[in-house]
Amino acid sequence: MSSTDHEINSETDAVTDAAGGAMSLVEHLQELRQRLIKIIVTVSVASSCCYYFSADLVDWITQPAGKLYYMHPAEAFFTYMKVSVLLGFLFTLPVTMYQVWAFALPALTKNEKKLSVFLIPASVVLFAMGLAFSYFLALPAGIRFMLGFASETLQPLFSIGEYVSFVISFLLPFGFVFELPLIILVAAQFGLISSQFLKAKGKAVLVLSFVAGAILSPTPDVFSQTLVAVPLMILYGLSYLIVRYVLRK
Repeated sequence: MSSTDHEINSETDAVTDAAGGAMSLVEHLQELRQRLIKIIVTVSVASSCCYYFSADLVDWITQPAGKLYYMHPAEAFFTYMKVSVLLGFLFTLPVTMYQVWAFALPALTKNEKKLSVFLIPASVVLFAMGLAFSYFLALPAGIRFMLGFASETLQPLFSIGEYVSFVISFLLPFGFVFELPLIILVAAQFGLISSQFLKAKGKAVLVLSFVAGAILSPTPDVFSQTLVAVPLMILYGLSYLIVRYVLRK
């Protein structure tokens, strides 16, 4: 191999971190593998613990709907597994975020490192707030709306598997929607947007909120879209106030 080829291979394999040190591509892949293993082990342990309480957890999740049924023998078991894995992931979300942050840390600048110390806990808290808002406020209202179509000749018969899938698809979008203020504040901090920009785009956000509601809500009805769109607009308004009066951008 010529010296030129050797130099090209060295430049390809080496990745320079923020501290000026060099890590080979293989070393980066090994670190990524180790951190993925830690995440998988942590989620697996948490999911196993959640499965021990899976019956109580499913009862808690299904409270808004009342009595449920399962249509084939394995449906209840796989529903318990689904709930256990999901809650195991949610409970260990701070660990997952930390592992992602630790892997990316060498590539961050000094200011980005300081900002990330705030962003990671804030993102976890906002995501949890979105789930709590959805479960305690939006989900019961949505279930009541759906049950409103019942009549003497039309009675609801919920399958536990379908119901839990519906609840998951209903809760998770709210977790992501509640991340909106964090995204806006980061963009404002880096000078990408300003309070004037946010004010000028208010009408467009109103329309886009209902578009997002149509995409994120598990059902196509206007009520479910509104349950997603209204919090989105409120969070956008709060973000505007923070950017204007706190960040003064």
